[in-house]
Amino acid sequence: MNTTTRPGGHLATELTPLRRWAALAVLSASLVVIAIDMTILNVALPHITADLAPTASQQLWIVDIYSLVLAGLLVPMSAVADRFGRRRILLTGFAVFASASLAVLVADGPATLIGIRALLGIGGAMIMPTTLSMIRVIFTDPKERATALGIWAAVSSVGMAAGPVIGGFVLEHGAWQWAFLINVPLMVAALVAGLFLLPEYRSPAPPRWDTAGTLAAMAGTTALVWSIKQFADEDFTDPLGWAVFTGSALALAWFVRRCLRRPDPMLDLRLFRRPPFTAGVLAALTFMFAMGALLLLIAQWLQLVEGRSPLEAGLSLLPAVVAVGIASPLAPLLATRIGARAVLGGGLATAGLGFLTIYLAPAPLSYAWAALALVLLGAGGSSLAVGSAIIMSGTPQEKAGNAAALEETSYELGSVLGVAILGSIAAAAFRSGMDLTTLTGYGLESAQAEAARESLGAAMAVAAETGSAPLAAQAADVFTDSLARTGLVGFVALLISAALVTALVPRSLDITRQSH
Repeated sequence: MNTTTRPGGHLATELTPLRRWAALAVLSASLVVIAIDMTILNVALPHITADLAPTASQQLWIVDIYSLVLAGLLVPMSAVADRFGRRRILLTGFAVFASASLAVLVADGPATLIGIRALLGIGGAMIMPTTLSMIRVIFTDPKERATALGIWAAVSSVGMAAGPVIGGFVLEHGAWQWAFLINVPLMVAALVAGLFLLPEYRSPAPPRWDTAGTLAAMAGTTALVWSIKQFADEDFTDPLGWAVFTGSALALAWFVRRCLRRPDPMLDLRLFRRPPFTAGVLAALTFMFAMGALLLLIAQWLQLVEGRSPLEAGLSLLPAVVAVGIASPLAPLLATRIGARAVLGGGLATAGLGFLTIYLAPAPLSYAWAALALVLLGAGGSSLAVGSAIIMSGTPQEKAGNAAALEETSYELGSVLGVAILGSIAAAAFRSGMDLTTLTGYGLESAQAEAARESLGAAMAVAAETGSAPLAAQAADVFTDSLARTGLVGFVALLISAALVTALVPRSLDITRQSH
């Protein structure tokens, strides 16, 4: 059952339709687990904190180490998969992810849990780009591939949005360890099914291994993500954040220069010479910039302003899940009728309308308006299926790993940038609305007033401690106002991206045809 490739890189035997779609089910199921793991910790962290008592710094590392390791290894793991076999690396990733998830049973302190999260990042880096590049191998017909990518995009978005729902349900019925243990049976099932269903593929001419380039890519990407998170946690005047950001920029600039000068680079950045490819990557980056921030801010609003439990807040985010789940498989079909450019650019503009809805909604913001914004965001995000099809339709099979790594990196960086930039804008707006004179007028001590200005969570904690109902009411109003201001920024960003994407994609581009 281990279908391999000819020396030229093509499958030695054409897979049957049943096996192709069964293989997609395996790839999609594994991607769901990775996507869920990105957001499930948002609701599990308070329970972990109560049990393991990590310091504030350790809490940050528990959350951040996963994305830091994942981002740093996406490009190197893609190169390893092209050399040693995409199926082999993917199945190894399943095993690493399952083993790391099971290891949570022996996590007796914060340091152990940080190590487990790092291992999960390694497994995720093996899985994420490989699922996308495997679709390029399995579905050789561009029209069929576009449909498969629509399903892939829907599964990824649904998994990310479903993380808080699943996490809330698990934590209401069991210990926090179950937020990790639910990964194990899914990954074991994917591993077993993958052994029988997935074909192997190795690049016919893999690039020579580049140790210096690998280290530069890992260090530069990891430092970039860390510095952005540092700006989000502190502010944009933080000297350490700027020092690390400068180092990351130098490392990545050297890596880019090295890749462009080598005849066989580890990462073929010449793919960006094709404008539609650039448009697909830009669309993924911008949408995740918007979605990551909006889901985080609305989740806080639902729990701390609306007073919903973690499970109720997760369920309240389902409009986005339903919209993207329905629309993503339909997006490629729509693209065949009105054109890929219209669907991709229009999708980003539709997602932007979700942000505009938050900004224009009458005060005080009600859940009905928030739900409408989530539906627009999810419906607009369905266009990423077309973006993936644009990327893959113009990428040779032997370069699919490079294309997948670049697309997945844009997803990861987009999410981090969104939380950092839009989150910082919301935080700055919140602090400016929490006037110290007004807060001390509520009978707060100066230290309490300063603490209440830091975040909505801190303000609500101070209000609960002091029994100050006016403080709680003001914090809720100011946060809702800051959310609305962030909506305007998100709308402008998505509108600009929609215009750029529309300019980069030719009107005549057909995702059902493979370009060369």
